Amino acid sequence: MGGHSRGGDILDGVRAACAVVAAGATQVRIVTERLDNYAVTLPLDSVGSATFDPDYHFLGDPVDTAAYVLTLDAINFGSGYFPHLRKRPGLSGYFTVAAALTDRFRARGPFTAPELRALTADDCRVLFAQAPDGGPVDELMALFAWALNALGTHLIAHYDGRPATLIEAAGCSAARLVALLAALPSFQDVVTYRGHLVPFYKRAQLAVADLALALGGAGLGAFDDLDRLTIFADNLVPHVLRVDGLLRYDDALAARIAAGGLIPAGSPAEVEIRAAAVHAAELLVVACRARGLAVTARELDYLLWNRGQARRYREQPRHRTRTSAY
Repeated sequence: MGGHSRGGDILDGVRAACAVVAAGATQVRIVTERLDNYAVTLPLDSVGSATFDPDYHFLGDPVDTAAYVLTLDAINFGSGYFPHLRKRPGLSGYFTVAAALTDRFRARGPFTAPELRALTADDCRVLFAQAPDGGPVDELMALFAWALNALGTHLIAHYDGRPATLIEAAGCSAARLVALLAALPSFQDVVTYRGHLVPFYKRAQLAVADLALALGGAGLGAFDDLDRLTIFADNLVPHVLRVDGLLRYDDALAARIAAGGLIPAGSPAEVEIRAAAVHAAELLVVACRARGLAVTARELDYLLWNRGQARRYREQPRHRTRTSAY
């Protein structure tokens, strides 16, 4: 189990490692006997209707849109902090962050790479309209500044300060762009589990998917191997699979989540939750295809993530982890 499977690329490595974790997990179990029936119930006709919602996301010319996507996905994390975030009325933590960044892009255009490199936690607090709290929100704003600084520094050092140059370097390969983004410290979503490396690359993969979505699969959003992405392992998709009966947590873990206790980043339970969700989605893809239903893990992610916005899922506590991974 490592960052790459033998003879494969970075996405093969994610799948192989997650399969091994899921097989040996002690706190999280995939309820494999429910996979076939669940696959039949999925509203797969809706997966082609995914959009990059223009109400909350910036859509401009392709170069500026690509810059927005990379900037957003550099800080597309914080779900473990979101209960403390000052949110826009009616919006989740994610959409609060996305909308604030959209406002900035509409008013002033993209950040330059030197601007990204120079942003401070205080700048992020102003940008995202957060009050200092001496606690979780301050910690998140510092992480946002760190991630944006890392993006600016990397763009200046390797890509003439241009997000488009970074994307073009991938040569229309989703796997290659994930690998290029994984070179940034803020995108290195790899943990150690029982002495082995387990890569997820949630935000790097999501950045590729978002580029394709925002740019209609053309130009900077064109990827020949887009359908090789895994799900984007966070804390919502596993929650949906759990509520729907496909994942089962042991009693102690379930009680901890129900009580609102934090699950430490990189802990065995947290790694098992994410890895089991990735592998369950792979098994679901196989189950769907066995019935002649064409679907990819990326499309399943959209379906399950959007399902998770419904009250039934929002009313039940999901695991909270303070991490820059998701």
